[in-house]
Amino acid sequence: MKKILFCFLIGASFISQSCINDNEDPVIVAPSDGARVDPNVGGATQPNQVWIDLGTDNETVTKRTDWDLALYSGSAFKVVLNSSIMMAAGKIPNATNIDLVTEASLTTLKDQVQVANFNPANEAYIDDVNGNFPAGYTAIGEIKADDSENGIYLVNMGKEIFTGTVATGSVATGGDSRGWMKVQVVRFGDGYKVKYAELNSTTHKELTIAKNAAYNYNFISLKNNKEVTIQPEKKKWDICFTVFTNIITGAGSYIYADFVNVNTVGGAGAYEVVVTSGSGVEAYNNFKASDINQSKFIYNDQRVIGANWRNPVGTNGLEVYGDRFYIVKDAEGFYFKLRFTRLTDAAGERGRPQFEYKPL
Repeated sequence: MKKILFCFLIGASFISQSCINDNEDPVIVAPSDGARVDPNVGGATQPNQVWIDLGTDNETVTKRTDWDLALYSGSAFKVVLNSSIMMAAGKIPNATNIDLVTEASLTTLKDQVQVANFNPANEAYIDDVNGNFPAGYTAIGEIKADDSENGIYLVNMGKEIFTGTVATGSVATGGDSRGWMKVQVVRFGDGYKVKYAELNSTTHKELTIAKNAAYNYNFISLKNNKEVTIQPEKKKWDICFTVFTNIITGAGSYIYADFVNVNTVGGAGAYEVVVTSGSGVEAYNNFKASDINQSKFIYNDQRVIGANWRNPVGTNGLEVYGDRFYIVKDAEGFYFKLRFTRLTDAAGERGRPQFEYKPL
C-alpha cells in the first residue's frame, strides 16, 4: 500500500516523535525501493510483452499472439490493432454486408494492407504510433452509433512468433503469416459487437464486449474467439517491453525489437535525460527529486523511451547507451528514475534486457 510519510526521527528501535509542522505538506513516497529487473522478454524471438508496475515491482507477462484487437474502455469507441505482431487494416470499399465479401474482390487491397514493405502509404493501415488514444488515428475508424456508418475492414492478422534458430546478437520479430480476416465493429449498448470471419466465409462469428473502466482496453482474440486479459489494470502498470510497429519517415511502417512503451493512456508520463558531459551512471545516481523538470514530461506519446535506449548496430557491437536515463511519473503521481544496463545476456542473446530504477 502506498503511504504518506510525514517525517520520522527513528531511534534504535522506535520512533520517538514526529517532526512535522502544522504548516508542512506531507511527502508522497513510493512503496517500492526500486530494483534491478530482468524482464522476461523471452530471447531473440521476443515472444512476450512484459507489463511492469514500478510502484509495486510487479511484472505481468503475456504472449504477443494472445490478442488481436484492443477495444478502448473510455468514453470514446476506438479499436486498436496488435502492432507487436505487425497487424494492419484497410476499409473495404462499398462493402455493406460482411457475409458477401469474398477474397477474390480483395486482391489489390491485400497488396496494400502491409507492414514494413517500405511503402510510405502503408502508414494509413496502422494505428497512430503515438498511442495517444482516444484522440489518435486508428486504422479501423471510430465506431459510430449508427451501424451503417461502420465499415467492413480487411485485417492483416500479422505474423506468428518465429520458431527457428536465430543467430547470436540478431532478432526475429515475426514468423509465418497469420492470414487475413474481414471484420466489422459496431456498438452494443455501451460496449462493442465484433463481427468477423475468414475471407471466403459466407457466415460470420460475433463477440459482444462490455467496457471495463478499470482497464485501458478490453482485449479479444479473433483466432481463439474470446475475450482475453492482457494488460493489468490501467493504474497498475507503467512501462511495457514489446515488439512494436513504428514509423520511419519516408519509408512507412517498420517493426522494432527491444521497444519500451509508456502507459500514457493510463496517465503515466516520462522524459529522457541525455548527459552531455561526465559519466551517465554518475548523473543517474546523483539525480534527485528536486532535479525533476515538470515541463519535460510527455503524456501524449507512448514512445518516449521506445528504442532510444539501445544501439543494435554500434561500432563496439550491441550496446546500451550509457549517456541517458529516463524519468517516469506513474498514473498515481509517483516519480522514478530509470536506466538500462543490458541489451543481451552474457552469451550475447537479444531479448534479455535489464534495467534498474529508483523512486524519487
